[in-house]
Amino acid sequence: MEFVKEVKIPIGAWVEALVNWILDNLQPLLDAISAAIGAVSTTLEDFLLWLHPFVLAALLIAIGLWRVNWKFAVFVAVSMFLIMGMNLWEETVSTMALVVSAAFVALVVGFPVGVAMAKNDTIEAVVRPILDFMQTMPPFVYLIPAAMFFGLGKVPGTIATVIFAMPPAVRLTNLGIRQVSKENVEAGLAFGCTDRQLLTKVQLPLALPSIMAGVNQTIMLALSMVVIASMIGAGGLGNVVLTGIQRLNVGLGFEGGLGVVIVAILLDRLTQSIGQVGHGEGLVAKVRRLLGGRQPAAEDEQEAKTSRAA
Repeated sequence: MEFVKEVKIPIGAWVEALVNWILDNLQPLLDAISAAIGAVSTTLEDFLLWLHPFVLAALLIAIGLWRVNWKFAVFVAVSMFLIMGMNLWEETVSTMALVVSAAFVALVVGFPVGVAMAKNDTIEAVVRPILDFMQTMPPFVYLIPAAMFFGLGKVPGTIATVIFAMPPAVRLTNLGIRQVSKENVEAGLAFGCTDRQLLTKVQLPLALPSIMAGVNQTIMLALSMVVIASMIGAGGLGNVVLTGIQRLNVGLGFEGGLGVVIVAILLDRLTQSIGQVGHGEGLVAKVRRLLGGRQPAAEDEQEAKTSRAA
């Protein structure tokens, strides 16, 4: 035991030295990253806040009707009314902008990495331990370098969210492409596809369900980081929950948590619906069908086939 106590591996000191070196030598790079991510998140938030609440609510209801069904559109309408009634509209819009912008950046960075992993076993062997490290590290730890490198505010909160939420997009992109059957790949090669055509016309379309599952998980992880990121000034609904914790205000904390749940359900159902646009119906056609009480085109065709068979 004495020997164990005497042995000291200064990992913390090494990490601190690395952080100090980055701060001293890579400040222009950090400023460029901060400006790029800040432009994405700030522009999106400003645009959503610029829209009148009723206009944005109507757009979300229309998208819910188009991508999912009328029941989900009713849920969106009730949710928007509830958020406005709790006076949490700006906080909800801020949270939605943070989550969407963080997910967008995570996908822009993670998607090419996932494709590269699927194409090269060496890259996969190198990146996989990094992804394991990113997923198992407690999310609170990401706040420390984010605050040191980028200060306080929405930008470091977005960056910490990006790092925490990126691994599912990378893993499931890699997995989806690798699971494309050899027969489909060989068929593409037989028709003379180049590597790029094989990727874009064969592998990616067949891997889309897995890729969209990665997008969905990335958004859910970004939402789970909202409250934690509020500790370094990310704001939004996370700040409402944090204030409720600090004041031991159960009602305020519950309202903020309910807003997070609503945003999570909205984004979850909409991302799951990608590639499943109501049997090919457009929004106008779907509204006409609902108002006229008609069945979807696919159901009409199926009913006609049944009648002919009878």
